[in-house]
Amino acid sequence: MTKPDVRPNCPNFSSGPCAKRPGWTVEALSDAITGRSHRSKPGKARLKEVIDETKAVLGIPDDYLCGIVPASDTGAVEMAMWTMLGERGVDMYAWESFGSAWVTDAQKQLKLDDCRGNIADYGQLPDFSETDFSRDVVLTWNGTTSGVKIPNGDFIPADREGLVIADSTSAVFAMELPWEKLDVVTWSWQKVMGGEAAHGMIVLSPRAVARLESYTPAWPLPKIFRLTKGGKLISGIFAGETINTPSMIAVEDALDGLKWAKNIGGLSALIARSEANLKAIADWVEQRDWVDFLAADPATRSNTSICLKITDPWYLSLAEEEQAAKAKQIATLLDQEGVAYDIGSYRDAPAGLRIWGGGTVELADIEALLPWLDWAFSQIKEG
Repeated sequence: MTKPDVRPNCPNFSSGPCAKRPGWTVEALSDAITGRSHRSKPGKARLKEVIDETKAVLGIPDDYLCGIVPASDTGAVEMAMWTMLGERGVDMYAWESFGSAWVTDAQKQLKLDDCRGNIADYGQLPDFSETDFSRDVVLTWNGTTSGVKIPNGDFIPADREGLVIADSTSAVFAMELPWEKLDVVTWSWQKVMGGEAAHGMIVLSPRAVARLESYTPAWPLPKIFRLTKGGKLISGIFAGETINTPSMIAVEDALDGLKWAKNIGGLSALIARSEANLKAIADWVEQRDWVDFLAADPATRSNTSICLKITDPWYLSLAEEEQAAKAKQIATLLDQEGVAYDIGSYRDAPAGLRIWGGGTVELADIEALLPWLDWAFSQIKEG
């Protein structure tokens, strides 16, 4: 197969940190409040603006709180688990690497007495039909390392007794979330909006706030996890008074992404851009016999972290170690060509490819990438 003529204008298809918004340059950060305290009046105003603009773009309910927290999505999820779990039994659902890590932390670090792990294979969703919502439930809305998402929140009752905690880092800004069905939602700036790393966001429902103010965990809490003081919510966290020092450059970058999102039409436009990227890949996969989606059910295919498996009989005849090496060769070859960076599957996931399709990725770049995937596979197979 001859080498394609057209290359993506932007070869950044990493699933985190993700591609910057189209047209981004470092000049977008020129107004960053550097050299000033994040607790200064302008510093707090910028942080509050991120919170307000985030709620506006996402359509977060007025009575839900939104705050900036340390340590990316990981810190936000751990904060929720360490401060809220243990009041009642909890069911943990996982179908990829990060969800499995939350199960491990609940069972082996928090050592919860009544914690049930429900883990599905890569490409599958767990069975939610028998979920007991009198218990707390922890799940990952979109499996970043498996490319499998929850299609909707119909299975979550409005009159649930427990809390629903949803790690949504590769879903927020790219999928419709049923906010009224969720009590804690977490994500990070470096995922769907392509912001800079190290900062997380957490959204709390009134029910989550009530849990925080009525329940004290049996274990000590590090400072960066504390959301209450004297039995009351630390409200400043949700008004721009961060627990620790944030990067004001990262804050400026987050604002730039939010402004871009508003300018192109808000959440609906972001979702449409991401779904168009998925459709282009789906149409291409349908015409190929060497590749398929890792997600078994089309309804659960992620439109952000799009995970593919190689299905060619030659490839499947290889030993597992050889398959992993060949898949890695494809990603390496495309990297060397400057066509696609960082598209190998996650280290804990089945060997294959993972292409980020969030709204900051241009459809034209996805379309330009696809012939290169065919070319790279042919090179590896023939070589």
